[in-house]
Amino acid sequence: MAQQEDVFKKLISHCKEYGFVFPSSEIYDGLSAVYDYGQMGVELKNNLKKYWWDSMVLMHENIVGIDSAIFMHPTIWKASGHVDAFNDPLIDNRDSKKRYRADVLIEEQLAKYDDKIDKEVAKAAKRFGEAFDEALFRVTNPRVVENLQKKEVLHQRFAEALNQNDLEALRQIILDEEIVCPVSGSKNWTEVRQFNLMFSTEMGSTADGAMKVYLRPETAQGIFVNYLNVQKTGRMKIPFGIAQIGKAFRNEIVARQFIFRMREFEQMEMQFFVKPGTELEWFEKWKEIRLKWHKALGLGDHKYRFHDHEKLAHYANAATDIEFQLPFGFKEVEGIHSRTDFDLSNHEKYSGKSIKYFDPELNESYVPYVVETSIGLDRTFLSILAGSYEEETLPGGESRVLLHLPPALAPVKLAILPLVKKDGLPEKARQIINELRFDFKCQYDEKDSIGRRYRRQDAIGTPFCATVDHDTLQDNAVTVRDRDSMEQIRVPIEELRSLISDKVDLKQLLKKQA
Repeated sequence: MAQQEDVFKKLISHCKEYGFVFPSSEIYDGLSAVYDYGQMGVELKNNLKKYWWDSMVLMHENIVGIDSAIFMHPTIWKASGHVDAFNDPLIDNRDSKKRYRADVLIEEQLAKYDDKIDKEVAKAAKRFGEAFDEALFRVTNPRVVENLQKKEVLHQRFAEALNQNDLEALRQIILDEEIVCPVSGSKNWTEVRQFNLMFSTEMGSTADGAMKVYLRPETAQGIFVNYLNVQKTGRMKIPFGIAQIGKAFRNEIVARQFIFRMREFEQMEMQFFVKPGTELEWFEKWKEIRLKWHKALGLGDHKYRFHDHEKLAHYANAATDIEFQLPFGFKEVEGIHSRTDFDLSNHEKYSGKSIKYFDPELNESYVPYVVETSIGLDRTFLSILAGSYEEETLPGGESRVLLHLPPALAPVKLAILPLVKKDGLPEKARQIINELRFDFKCQYDEKDSIGRRYRRQDAIGTPFCATVDHDTLQDNAVTVRDRDSMEQIRVPIEELRSLISDKVDLKQLLKKQA
């Protein structure tokens, strides 16, 4: 685990050094849990958005997009349940004065039991070699069985406390499990209390006439209040979906782990409107579709898993997360929820307006049910960087740091490198860039030795480098180097566009899901 934490620290410094992510307001000592995306980060982020958007809106005839405002009428958040129920359980350690989420402390304790079991299994596997029967060992070894029983008892208590919203029970679990503060090492805990996560501000010109409004904590409600506008103007028939990418804001108690949990973040959400009674069938379909989308990135199928919710949100009748194996464990990158008709029915009730859908096939009106896919753009960005980051030792003892980014998402697709800064080579390189810049993002680099320039491109995940040398002026060909294999081939300049385009086109990722 410590080794993985070291990797994570290196990844964070790599993000800053190569222009992916900067701490926000850094010259003023930063702002907690707020980050800015640098020149490489914004390219990767935009490519990721396009990959998601096209997979939703381009690949599905019955899904369209909108872009709703961040500020919305405050009654929307009353209707959605956020004013009353958008809380996290908060606990303080009296010695360190640090604040934690009680549920996260307990989840980490559950993960510790898993770690203990895995260590026992790994030790036994090493001891017995090929003769090792892991399945049998897991059900017969006393230490494994004991830890499994402890985990199951804790799991049961935790689920009950969450579902009953029993804050005292959550605190009692922390005491019984002897969970200590990671900073002070003490068990001197306060009571658990609820903390609302919404940011509020005022809209209006005078203090007396100002209206309290909220920065939206999710993008979904902007879709719900517009669903009938979209359905009517787009002549959409159920089932249909509405997609949106946008900023959301949460006043997180514990904002940490770099860009994994931030106060200002971006969501990519699609709300799929279905006939009541068909929602669980669509829930299963969207689970499958979304997992395929993630796996198409090629970061390793084993790094993804589904995790069903311990506690269903107030609006859901089924919910699961797609989790990715980050350096600090399996963590949620996307949620898939069957939201029932909770949101639409409440908006109908609070607004006093009918937002029923008229189904021409059934010749009746009803409030649709909704299946949601909600993905954190920043978390997915982090999972792609973490899954791509590698420190590789080369034959001969030299090492390099590289990002195995999916070529379609890489900030720069092709680097054009003149071998030397003279003899007409820079001019030739510029000529090539001028021809290719309409097709994909290129970068020109003439500083330092060719080896150093390769290392720089490896570090930002550029899939291909083309070197212009003296022979280029004679044979009109360049040497193309592959990032991952470091193999080099000679390619005529006129073939460069089709060679690179084929490999970096977003179509390659989209076709994997078809």
